[in-house]
Amino acid sequence: MLDVNPGLILWTILTFIVLLVILRMVAWKPLLHALTAREEKIRVSLQQAEEAQRAARDLLEENKRQLARAEEESHRIIKEGREMAEKIKAEIVERANSSSRHMVEQAKEEIRREKEAAITELKAEVADIAILAAGKIIDANLDQPRQRALADTVIKELGKEKRS
Repeated sequence: MLDVNPGLILWTILTFIVLLVILRMVAWKPLLHALTAREEKIRVSLQQAEEAQRAARDLLEENKRQLARAEEESHRIIKEGREMAEKIKAEIVERANSSSRHMVEQAKEEIRREKEAAITELKAEVADIAILAAGKIIDANLDQPRQRALADTVIKELGKEKRS
């Protein structure tokens, strides 16, 4: 069953060597060429991926810087807005205070004028009452202008005594 045939072994080895030579000429070079091309394509793809990753990192850093600048700008704008609001508030308060002081002064002046008018009117009425009373009590023959002058003199003297 197991016979060793040296001729068959020789022809098998020879066929194998011929097959290897043919495969080397026909298949090995295209196969190596395809493997080399694929290796180059993978290397180029890796380079492109690294470059894309580097570009993405650069873009990310630029975006971070722009975001930081925008944030600083927004803080500055908010600060300026607050300062301006405080200024406007102070101006409004000052105007309101000034207006209220002016209104108080006007009111005081109006009160003073009304007081003087009331005092003048009161003096005139007191003088008239004094003239009537004096006229009835004294029943003298004084005419109206002289009675008035006499009453004014008495009122002035009374006013001087009160102030003293």
